Amino acid sequence: MRRYINILILFSLFILTVSCSDDFLDRPPESQIIPEDYLFEESQLGAYTINLYGILPSHGNWSFGTFGIDTDTDNMADLSYDNKYVPGQWRVPQTDGSWSFTNIYNINYFLNTVLTRWKNGEITGSENLIEHYIGEAYFFRAYEYFNKVQALGDFPIVKKNYADDKEVLIEASKRNPRSEVVRFILSDLDSASAMMASSSPDANKNRLSKYSALLIKSRVALYEASWLKNFKGTAFVPNGTGWPGAEKSYNQGWQYEAGNIDAEIDWLLEQAMEASEEVAEAFSLTPNNGVLQQTVTDSQNPYFDMFSDTDMSGYNEVLLWRDYDQGLGVVHNVPVEAMRGNATVGLTKGLVDSFVMANGLPIYASGSGYSGDDYISDVRVNRDGRLWLFLKEPDQINVLYNLQAGTHVTPVEPIPEIINRIYSTGYTIRKGLNYDGAQANNGQGYTGSIVFRATEAYLNYIEASYLKTGSINGTAASYWREIRQRAGVDTDFNKTIAATSMSIEAEGDWGAYTAGQLIDPTLYNIRRERRNELFAEGLRWMDLKRWRAMDQLMTQKYHVEGFKLWGPMQNWYDSNELTYEVSTATVSAPSRSEYLRPYEKTGGELVYDGYSWAMAHYLDPIAIQHFLITAEGSDLNSSPIYQNPGWALKANEGAQPVN
Repeated sequence: MRRYINILILFSLFILTVSCSDDFLDRPPESQIIPEDYLFEESQLGAYTINLYGILPSHGNWSFGTFGIDTDTDNMADLSYDNKYVPGQWRVPQTDGSWSFTNIYNINYFLNTVLTRWKNGEITGSENLIEHYIGEAYFFRAYEYFNKVQALGDFPIVKKNYADDKEVLIEASKRNPRSEVVRFILSDLDSASAMMASSSPDANKNRLSKYSALLIKSRVALYEASWLKNFKGTAFVPNGTGWPGAEKSYNQGWQYEAGNIDAEIDWLLEQAMEASEEVAEAFSLTPNNGVLQQTVTDSQNPYFDMFSDTDMSGYNEVLLWRDYDQGLGVVHNVPVEAMRGNATVGLTKGLVDSFVMANGLPIYASGSGYSGDDYISDVRVNRDGRLWLFLKEPDQINVLYNLQAGTHVTPVEPIPEIINRIYSTGYTIRKGLNYDGAQANNGQGYTGSIVFRATEAYLNYIEASYLKTGSINGTAASYWREIRQRAGVDTDFNKTIAATSMSIEAEGDWGAYTAGQLIDPTLYNIRRERRNELFAEGLRWMDLKRWRAMDQLMTQKYHVEGFKLWGPMQNWYDSNELTYEVSTATVSAPSRSEYLRPYEKTGGELVYDGYSWAMAHYLDPIAIQHFLITAEGSDLNSSPIYQNPGWALKANEGAQPVN
């Protein structure tokens, strides 16, 4: 045991050492960090790859965890706006940024070392587990590369760790066109799914499985197919007009592996459909009994509890979750935030309005039965069961058990604390609420965190199949009905489609657009279903980017809004506290909107007139440091790296127009 602990300590030092550098040119020789007799035994492989799980999203100790990742989209807002919606304020950094190889370096070290030893029969232990842990490494390399594609697009494919030779490392910095990178990712995911077990080897779903790899394969393939389709012909796809990669000699004559961009899109959609269907057919949806538990005698709702349970292993649709342990000090603050109104994070009016009625009609449709939004309680009446469950209203019960056990218990939901800036929009999320007061010690929560769930595969299939064929096939229809039935919504999705007004939906949903144009109602309702099912689970920004859903912000401003403050609900507050358009303003003025606008209070906010956009913002800028390292002298254009569209080769410069 002592030897095992020493190995883990040395491995931790290795991680810390390599994480201090974000480029290729400053790497200590592995032999100085890792013991020479390490990675010869199955348990050592498992110990190494378990350290890679930090790449995945999870609950942070002093945040709203994964439930807050959708902040700064049209779904959720916090107390401050994001500069990416203020063209000119997001600027090229001098150092750091998304151009980093730390995780890739660590994973390649493992694969380069272990694969050779495994093929030579030098690793002892369970052959099945050895293969599984190698599969995990392939998965994490794919996952990290997918992060790079989302942030940067084109990126160097690096399969091994190079010696500290400047010329070699500069050569390795050449950016591969994004479609090559995606094919590399899908290949790694194929390896991962072939090598990993069908179920988590810990029997608790705390480690990856074959189906996690298949789910991410469907996510990656759908992402890239959508991106290529929606950005076709622009500088954001290889060989598009103004593509900066064309300026480099090493990209001359480059072609898509499928022959052309349309064939590549078609192939990717096939990959997405095949992988997502395999997952969807293997995992059923967790049932929703329609009960919001408010007393100890009420039935518990499995669908509600799935997002906040301390043990998520029993939920069929959960593919991977992170377990927390208060005794070990592995804790977070999500339960406290969920009980106290999700400090700083709120749902937008646009998201809330997007949920249809239980009868399947949009809220504005004739005969919908919508009760209005004068009060939060009205908003929830006869709505999609997901909104009804996961949107809080005052006077609801937050704690049912162990009331005296926590230091930060809020037993009954108060009116939205917009004056004290805890509730950013007045609309508060209930996803992640656990009714046990023992979870309410500040920073000491230990509810689980879902990483992947199979419902995404259902949604991926529906969208990929529609993009490929232009219609809803039988499999997609069955998946769509299952999701709506679980949500407590009329399963006739065509009824919703027929009643959809795209101009009205566009007022609060960026997903109503692609490239500044309204999309067709069927595709929109596919996107709506995805939005409503996955809200606050960290996928919204990914979806908005691949849909090219922000172009319209370049010509028409978007105002982030919350609940209807300037109606009867204003009487919840002391009128002297509702101040606006002064430096100490607490709320936005009624002259601007009946609805609370969290970023339009004083008149001095950079987004006081609404959110804007720049095309360059679909990809991150690359920090200047990386050009300096790889250039010949001071000529940054001599670097094999090229800057992303609309970003300058100069630090502290904002985005420029993309031709």
